[in-house]
Amino acid sequence: MKESEFRTYFSNVAGALEKIDIRSVETLVGLLMEARDRGNTIFLFGNGGSASTASHVTGDFIKGISYQLDKRFRVICLNDNIPGMMAISNDLSYDEVFVEQLRALMQKDDLVIGISGSGNSTNIVKALEYARGAGGRTVAFCGYSGGAASRIAGHRIHIPVNDMEITEDVHIIIFHAVKQMLMKRLRGPDTSMGARYDERVR
Repeated sequence: MKESEFRTYFSNVAGALEKIDIRSVETLVGLLMEARDRGNTIFLFGNGGSASTASHVTGDFIKGISYQLDKRFRVICLNDNIPGMMAISNDLSYDEVFVEQLRALMQKDDLVIGISGSGNSTNIVKALEYARGAGGRTVAFCGYSGGAASRIAGHRIHIPVNDMEITEDVHIIIFHAVKQMLMKRLRGPDTSMGARYDERVR
């Protein structure tokens, strides 16, 4: 690959970042804070690269954002339950892997965040449909045209680009920005993770 092709990709990522609706991200921060303040659970899930994003973000909440707080975020990544997903896929359908978990775990007003680059992953769409119908608050992270997930969810974070890799790149950047905003809101200017962490990352 030529250097110019790398530059083009990086330029396209930068262009996609410019398309982010900042107000939609601010709304997401508010939804996350409300879930924490009310003691609701936050569920995240996705397929493939989006599954990795959901796992990553869950770790950021449990260790990074919630660290040393008296009141913490309750966050569960549904695609981390591999045995449960395999059993549901084998006995029912892969389309059911998230909605079946929500039927067992979700309570009214919990926050349900589905991540789908296309917005059309059937298991994501079914889970968001169920969650909204059962009184949950729903968020779709999507790209391309937004797909069915963006139409079903009560709130959406939409990256309007027709590129899966760039969509996934921007999704994790948004989550990292949200992480920093939440840490500043909850900790003030000092977002230090403690002496041991500071020593390790120097």
